[in-house]
This record gives sequence, C-alpha cells and structure tokens, in this order.
Amino acid sequence: MIAYLEGELLKKEADRVLLLVNHIGYEVLVPAFVMETLNSKPLGESLSLYIYYYQTERQPRPILIGFNLEAEREFFELFISVEAIGPLKAVKALTYPVSDIAKAIETQNAAFLKHLNGIGERTAHKIIATLQGKMGKFALIRKEEAVEDSEAASEAANDLSEQVISVLTEQLGHKANEARLMVNAALKRNPSIATPEALFEEVYRGEAVNDG
Repeated sequence: MIAYLEGELLKKEADRVLLLVNHIGYEVLVPAFVMETLNSKPLGESLSLYIYYYQTERQPRPILIGFNLEAEREFFELFISVEAIGPLKAVKALTYPVSDIAKAIETQNAAFLKHLNGIGERTAHKIIATLQGKMGKFALIRKEEAVEDSEAASEAANDLSEQVISVLTEQLGHKANEARLMVNAALKRNPSIATPEALFEEVYRGEAVNDG
C-alpha cells in the first residue's frame, strides 16, 4: 500500500496532480485546500505528499488521495469514519483548511460545516456528534506549513511534553520555540495532565482563547 510519495510535479488539474516518481507517473486526487497550496508551485518542482490509499471491491481501481501533512491524512481518516461520508465525498467536501474544519467541529459550528461541498444540515450534525472531542490536535495545524517544511523537533523522548512538542513541530507545522511555549502554558494551566491527548486538548483550549 502506498502511504507517501515524493517526486516531480508533472501536471496539475482542478482536483488532482500527476506526480512522477522513479519514472512512474502517479495520479493523485487532492482536496481543494491542498490544491490551493500547490497553485503557485511550478511544474517540474519537487513535491511530497502523504497518501490515503483507497481500493475496495466496488472500487477495484486504486485511488490515491494526497495531503501535505501526515496530520491532514490522519484527520481525513477520522472524517470518513462519519456515517455516509466516504473517501470520494470527503475529498470534495474538504474545501477549507483542516484546522478551520476541526475548530468548527469542536465549537459545534454546524453552519460552517454546511459550507463544505456536499454537506447538509443532517450530515453536519453527524460530523459533530462523531468527531467532537477528537479535533484539538488538528485545530492546531498551522496553515503556513502546507508550503514550508517545519523545523525539526527536539529528539524523541518519552517525556509527555516532548512527545506533544514533537507532533506540533513535525506534523502540525509549528516552530520549536512556539510549540514549547504552548505546551508549557498548557501544563501550567493544568499540571495534572497525564496523556498526550489531554495535553493536545489543553493546548487547543489555550489557543482558542487567544484567538478569541
């Protein structure tokens, strides 16, 4: 199964790209929010994408769906866990950055979710019911990271804060110093945090207050 591709951008269409990897051309579907980050990228330039690989008995021809960040692919996998949202519908629906959609889910903003292609009132509420409480990490994705590589995080460690700082920098696009400040502030607000998931939620809550 293909999970990551890196090669030369050979062609761009409205909803897909052709990526040349070791003399093989891979057609990769990309959501609108990903395509926006590629609009200014010239043909022939190097491009890397995290891939969601989709193939079923009803869809025997493999479909590759591409994302700039591993965290965006992880969000996609959660998004398609919602009843009645399959991979192809999800690709068309994701017209806004993942961080914006994640924030809308966490704040129960069904009106925003209805702006996604193919998402009506009923489905918007299903999305919230299924995913609320799981989106804090994805709401922290920096939009700029879709274009620029993130700084390397400090070396992996078992320490809780280092785990979260590592994800914030390597997967979510934050600079190492700002990630550490975010994590330290979250731990100061709630010193009893014991899991990465809880720490992500506390970081998100702090950033949501700052944005407000």
